[in-house]
Amino acid sequence: MLHRNKLRQGMLGLALTFPFAATAENGIVHDAEYYILEAQHGEVWASDDQTVDARLAEFRERNGGKPPNILYVLVDDLSFGEMGIPEMNYIRGSQTPRINAFADEGLSLMRMYTEPSCTPSRVALMTGRHPVRNGLGEVKATVAGEGLATEEVTVAEVLSDNGYNTVHIGKWHMGDIEQSYPHNQGFDYASFPIHQQVLLGFMTPESDASQAMQGWLPGSSNDPFALDATFKPDGLVYSMEGTRGELAREVDFEAGERWTQAHYDAMHQKYQTETIEQLQRLSAEDKPFFLQYWPLIPLEFDRTRFDTIETANGGTGVESLKQLDKWFGDIIDEVDRLGIAENTLVVLMADNGRFRQFDSTLGFSQTIYRGGKVDTSEGAIRVNAFARWPGMIAEDTLAGDMIHISDLFTTFARIGGAKDSISTDRIIDGLDQSALLLEGEGPGRRDYVFVYGTDNLAAVVKQKFKLELPAPGLPGVSAKVYDLYRDPGEQSPLTEIALWASASYQDIIERHMLAAQAHPHSDVGRGHPYSGIENLRPESKTMVENFMSWQKN
Repeated sequence: MLHRNKLRQGMLGLALTFPFAATAENGIVHDAEYYILEAQHGEVWASDDQTVDARLAEFRERNGGKPPNILYVLVDDLSFGEMGIPEMNYIRGSQTPRINAFADEGLSLMRMYTEPSCTPSRVALMTGRHPVRNGLGEVKATVAGEGLATEEVTVAEVLSDNGYNTVHIGKWHMGDIEQSYPHNQGFDYASFPIHQQVLLGFMTPESDASQAMQGWLPGSSNDPFALDATFKPDGLVYSMEGTRGELAREVDFEAGERWTQAHYDAMHQKYQTETIEQLQRLSAEDKPFFLQYWPLIPLEFDRTRFDTIETANGGTGVESLKQLDKWFGDIIDEVDRLGIAENTLVVLMADNGRFRQFDSTLGFSQTIYRGGKVDTSEGAIRVNAFARWPGMIAEDTLAGDMIHISDLFTTFARIGGAKDSISTDRIIDGLDQSALLLEGEGPGRRDYVFVYGTDNLAAVVKQKFKLELPAPGLPGVSAKVYDLYRDPGEQSPLTEIALWASASYQDIIERHMLAAQAHPHSDVGRGHPYSGIENLRPESKTMVENFMSWQKN
């Protein structure tokens, strides 16, 4: 038996070798931990790859030589258990019958990990990289002058370069500068809000009247000693449309208007309608398509918009989830009606856990996992995810293999015949999980996840164990380690695990940091907020001028 010290030295040697040069398949550089697993399972993975290649080749032959369409639906702020599981619906007083039926038609990914909040998760999906690598580990609310940099390569760009039509509809939330808009990041057409639901659903007169939001609306609070007229953001840009190679346009809002719940409701309906319309248009083209629909609901804060409460739960979020469930069902019905179901991979998932600060309003709550959005608990980073592809993905199946949202970048590229277009000059955290999707539970290629809180490594999941990093200056043996099967709520750290696992975790973290040294993080994109908009309103221009007045450039 190999002595532990020699084993550690050998594993560290692998970490020092692989991240410094692109030696993996297709030249893609992964994080160091991947190579620890590849050294042990590479022969089996190579065999799995041959099986996947054969199945994809057979599909393309049936499909006129084309890869499949990909429809990706990403829902905001839903913890694991809120959709797709009728028993959970029953005890939660919620209703998601269409999503439940969709789950039965394909594969339920029971251990899908995301980033702790919306911008980081979306960045991980789009780039295949943990957002710490490109400066987008933090959610930005109002104007920031930052976003996804031109130098990042998105899954839309990879697929577009390989013959896909690409469309994005709905929430984007990856920057308020020109280079970061979706039509400048690989999409042929995009219809999207420049900000997220805190500004769209919270900052309305209706939310203020219901006391969901306080202090922002003029006249809603009184401070006779207030001096700074620029403190409360005004002049925000809302809904945008953009076509590749052209300037964006703000739509559905006029100069001097006040954003209201009616505008927010109309935005929901518009994105749903556009998704159906784009499905119809794209399905008539000769090229495969990549269509993203990222709805804004179920984040809904105004109770008065509901004529009647139809769920036993009655929370505004749960009521909106019922609406979203119907809309998702309408989309699936349209896929089926158009006769493209067998040619279309559909993936539905959430971007992170619940917005727990508003549980009493939204109606969401802790289910199996503790915590929620912006923390690093399982409740923040464990979500439901489902995949359907008739004839290619088995119906009514579950997979317990670990998968991370970044894996979809690499997996979509592989399934779309575009893996050779993935960049080889940077670390790609996303692993190819095509075998997991097509062959079902068992051939997953990940048993680890690094969990970041903004730019700081906060936890590491390895197999069924999760380590919370100790505070600076404390020894590794003092770290909290949880058995996630025995303790999914992360309530009872087990010292006896830390005693044997702390050194192994230290090795994992050291390899991870060495890889980052070999391939340094990129800079976030920077520029003028609202740049690249051809019809910017006067009040928005004033807001940008105020913001830029104290900036360095």
